Amino acid sequence: MRSSIRSGLVALAAITIVAAPAFAQAQRDPAYAAARAQGKVGEQPDGYLGIVGAADPAIQRLVDDINIKRRAVYAEKAKENNATLEAYALTAGCQAIARTTSGEKYRAPDSSWQTRTDAPPIRDARCP
Repeated sequence: MRSSIRSGLVALAAITIVAAPAFAQAQRDPAYAAARAQGKVGEQPDGYLGIVGAADPAIQRLVDDINIKRRAVYAEKAKENNATLEAYALTAGCQAIARTTSGEKYRAPDSSWQTRTDAPPIRDARCP
């Protein structure tokens, strides 16, 4: 497992370069921006977007759509970098949580939802 995580970490630069357009596209979606600003969604250590609290059908569809797109990018890049999908997604999750800004939600390693402050977020010990 350690080598697969290492492979995922090696692929970190590719995540930033290649996955950035997918994340940027999602961030331009007004529904996504509103859900994020309202604390209805947050970043998770597994690299996917999560729903904070109760989900309404519109939020569920939004999160499902974004996560399907993320998984496709992770799968492609993991294959190109000889990493597992899980390792690649973890690395992406580490970076997504690190990029959260004050007031945004993220899931801590203990599975609790946290609101980002000016302090660094609590991230998985496996994060680079």
